[in-house]
Amino acid sequence: MKDLLLLLPRLARMTASLLADREVPTAAKLALAAVALYLASPVDLIPDFIPLLGYLDDVLLVAVVVDGLLNYLDRALLLKYWPGGVASLDATAAVARRLARWVPRRLKARVFAGR
Repeated sequence: MKDLLLLLPRLARMTASLLADREVPTAAKLALAAVALYLASPVDLIPDFIPLLGYLDDVLLVAVVVDGLLNYLDRALLLKYWPGGVASLDATAAVARRLARWVPRRLKARVFAGR
């Protein structure tokens, strides 16, 4: 449970660090910035006031971006900015991979289209 509570701050910290790193490709930076803007925006595909379903689009989008980053960027670069240990990154990756399977492949491919 503790790891789940720490996941959001860890992802936010890693996102900010990756956006500032010159080694990170532009496509990855655009995907990170887009997901951050979407999460901060009050407009959602599924409104957040709908119990449980309201956060589903947010969770799936984050999962797709995290899964994409893990496949797109060098693992050493991600570990450099991941504030947790290797085990917590692997656990996060496993959850993101499972959730990202719910999203059609063609939509996932568009996230890192500049590749």
